Amino acid sequence: MPTTAHAVGKRQKPVAASKAERPSEIFSDGLLLQWPPVALLNRKPKMDNIRPFRNHLPQLAADVYIDPAAVVVGRVELGDGVSVWPFAVLRGDVNFIRVGARSNIQDGSVLHVSGASAAKPDGSPLVLGEDVTVGHRAVLHGCTIGSRVLIGMGAIVLDDAVIEDEVILGAGSLVPPRKRLESGFLYTGSPAKAARPLTDAERTFLQRSAQTYLETARAYREGV
Repeated sequence: MPTTAHAVGKRQKPVAASKAERPSEIFSDGLLLQWPPVALLNRKPKMDNIRPFRNHLPQLAADVYIDPAAVVVGRVELGDGVSVWPFAVLRGDVNFIRVGARSNIQDGSVLHVSGASAAKPDGSPLVLGEDVTVGHRAVLHGCTIGSRVLIGMGAIVLDDAVIEDEVILGAGSLVPPRKRLESGFLYTGSPAKAARPLTDAERTFLQRSAQTYLETARAYREGV
């Protein structure tokens, strides 16, 4: 037999919430207050992880996945199939960020730019090519990354550095300002130096890594 207050045919006496179930109560100048306030308890969370800056709103192409815990701000362009994972930050405030198709920005990575100055009227925007994998907690600042590149976990790439197509940058490596990494090599160290040419298997992996994240992002978006 139903026993709740919503049971059909019988009116049930409401049962007072236990002390553990009630909001905390505090006294102020003899007045009993409720904490947290009812208005706060009833407020719906506001999803503002994708937001404008100075009237520039991020531009998202088809099939983009942005995790609710990531932040994308301002002049940011994301190509088809780009994925941005938890706690990554893409801040296109004082210049623009452009990320090519099927690239993935993994957990905790930071992408930022440099603004215009007397010495550099155009500043340092951030441009990533297609099929780029940016590993966890990497930092990319005002640099240019080619296509089919893997940025290892915790790596740092600074202003006006250029990484050509088909490069692997080892975990924890540092690419200083204005340095160019030529295509077809594994780079490691601080500052990053060419360690050896890429193998055929590694070149194949660069494309496969991007494809894996593309498929994973679709599964997240569809709740599979």
